This record gives sequence, structure tokens and C-alpha cells, in this order.
Amino acid sequence: MMVLIALLILIASLMIGVPVAFSFLASTVFMVITQGYDTSFLLPYGFSKISSMVLLAVPLFIATGNLMHSGNIGDKLVDFVEVFVGRIKGGLGVVTIVTCAIFGSITGSAFATSSCIGSIMIPKLKNNGYSSGYIGALIANSAILGLLIPPSAIMILYAWIGRQSVLAAFLAIVAPGIMMVVLLSIINIFLLKKDPKIIIAEKIPMKKLPSLIYRKGYSALPAFVLPFLILGGIYSGAMTPTEAAAVGALYAIPVGFFVYKGLTWKKFVDTLIDSAITTGVLMVMLFSVMLLSRIYIMENLPGMIMDFLTSISSNRYVLMAMINVFMVIFGMLMDDVSAVLLCTPILLPIAVKLGIDPTQFAAIVAVNLGMGNVTPPTAPLLFVGGHLAGARIDEMMPTALIMIVFAWIPTLIVTTYVPGFATFLPNLILG
Repeated sequence: MMVLIALLILIASLMIGVPVAFSFLASTVFMVITQGYDTSFLLPYGFSKISSMVLLAVPLFIATGNLMHSGNIGDKLVDFVEVFVGRIKGGLGVVTIVTCAIFGSITGSAFATSSCIGSIMIPKLKNNGYSSGYIGALIANSAILGLLIPPSAIMILYAWIGRQSVLAAFLAIVAPGIMMVVLLSIINIFLLKKDPKIIIAEKIPMKKLPSLIYRKGYSALPAFVLPFLILGGIYSGAMTPTEAAAVGALYAIPVGFFVYKGLTWKKFVDTLIDSAITTGVLMVMLFSVMLLSRIYIMENLPGMIMDFLTSISSNRYVLMAMINVFMVIFGMLMDDVSAVLLCTPILLPIAVKLGIDPTQFAAIVAVNLGMGNVTPPTAPLLFVGGHLAGARIDEMMPTALIMIVFAWIPTLIVTTYVPGFATFLPNLILG
């Protein structure tokens, strides 16, 4: 009973706006006081868990994303993608989606992606007739692709908590990520096909197109080297995710300073400070979550949830659907990092008991939490997109719901009920 009260304290704290780390600590303190847990055991456990080389990759990817934003590296990615699809109706929306996927593949952060790509694309989208509500929903749904395109920060956390292979978790989200990019692009073009307000850029004569592609491609080449450097290093086995993140951050510095000249010393220092602050907040959060998750495991919360679910239905597919609903709700209540830190230790043991491969469950977690982050009424990333685009939530709702119904839900269904969709690449590459 006490563990359920502790879980309710956590959820209530998050809903009323208590910072995530303090919400977890409040639940932990309640259990320590009521159940008499020994802090001399819990505190060293928490410190030992966060003393991991794997975790260094997360702040390094955060720094890489901030450096890309400050160094104008994201601008060049946008310019290059725009050459191919920017001159069809709805093409700028596709540019936004694809660029968010590329940028997200480097930073692994939805919020960094929405901030960087949003600041570049929103003025262009508005100038071409896109409404603020549509832009807010588009940015929110596109930015979250950072969860589904490796190297994803939450997949590093998932692998760390669940004691799984980081590379296997990365490979598991490739197919869902590609599916989401394709579906969002199709929906975007379909929604805007008959919109008379959308301005189409002047078409480029075919004879000029090769030279334009070459010029824009040459300019964007240093930016494109970054994802190939990071992903190639990881998938070839030449670098660990942590080493690849460090190389990416180091590469972004001279490119930002000397190639694109967006970085100044002031911006560089500010970027490092912002990255350090984000890292500090993240580490406090990780420590708090590790204490609480340890108590939840000792109190057998996963077993309690499993018993509750099986009391409703014994059908495996119904149970998987209920787990998905559980994760979407948590994705609605908190940011992606907090949600994966809470859901993984509680739900992974349940998934394994249901016969779900932990690698497949990595993809299920990513899709669920991504959808939760853009699902009303809370939808943290939807509010970020609305803030950036200057749109109210009611203006974004129609587009957001269409994208959820026709992109997120189909991807979630396929990822959940077709195991090979997520496990094919890990099995092919890792055996």
C-alpha cells in the first residue's frame, strides 16, 4: 500500500509543477520515513549508479547540440534539404521534418532540436503562408524525432538502466524513426495540398539544379560530416557512444568558429555554461530516480503492476496495449528523460515476463514517450512548439491530433505487435 501512495505522491507532484528531481525525492523521502529504509545503503547505491562512463555520452551530446545551434551548423542542413523538397506545395514542412530528424540524430534531444530548427524554420514557414497553429504542431511532432533517430539520449539511459546493449537500443529505433519521418511528410503534404495560403517557391530550371545542389551540398558538407562521424564511429565499433559524443562535440567547435563562423567566444562560453547547467540538473535527476527505482524494485512494484494488469485480462496483446497506455500517460506528464528513467525499471521486467524482447521494448518505449510528449492535454513538447511559433494550444490541436492518429499510433502498433520491425537490424548487425 505504501509504495502505491509513494507512486501517487510522485504523479501528483509532477502534475502540480514540482521540479522532476524534487518530485522523485519527495516520493523517496516518504518511503524512507514510512518503511524505515537505511539511507546509508541507498545513498551509496545512488552514487554508484551515476558513476558510469556511459552516462558521459548524454551531456556530451547536449553540448554538441548547443554548439550546432550556436555555430549555425543547423542552418546549412536546412538549406541543403530545401533544395530537394522546398519547391513543392508543403515542401517547407517536409524540410522541417527531415532536418529535425537529421539534427535529432546528432543531439538526441527533442528540446534542443525544437529550439534550434524552430528558430531557423519558423520565420521561413510563416513567410510562406503556414499558420502559427500548424507550425507549432509541426515543430513539436518533428522535434520529437530526436528520440527515434540514433544516437538517442534516452536510448542511452534505457540501456544503462535496463543493462542492455546501447548499440542494440540504437538499432531498434531506426525503423520506427524512418516510418515516422515518412508518415509525417505524407500527412504534411496531404494537409497542405489544397491550402490556398501556402506560397510555393519559384521552381529552379533543371539545368541550374545540379549546380545548386553542388553549391549547397558543398556548403553543408562540414555539417553532414558530423552525423556520419558520430554514427559511423559507433556502428563500425571504432568508438563507444561516449567517445563518439566527445568527438562530435570537439568537431563542432572548429566548424562553428572557422567554417560557418557562427560561434564567438562569448557564445562558446555561454554554450558551455548552458550545457553544464543542463548536465547538473540531469545528474541530480538521475540520482533521485535511482534511489526511488531501487525502492520500487525492493517493494516489488513491477510485480504489483503485473498482478493488477493480469487481473484485468490475461490476453498478451491486451496487456501490451495497457502498458502502452501507461507509458503514454507518463510521457504526457513529464519530459522524455524523466519518463524513461521512471518507466524502464518498472515496466521492463513486466515486458520480459510477457515475452517481449528487451531490444524491441526499447523501441516501444521511444515511440510511446514520443507520442506522450505531443499528446494533449499536457503534451510538454506541444507547448514548447506553441511557444516558439506563437500559437495557442487550440490552434495546434487539429493538426496535432491528425499527426497522432495517422503517424504516431500506426508506428506504435507496428512496433508493438510486429517484433521483427524493431529487432531486424539489431539481429542482422549484432547477431
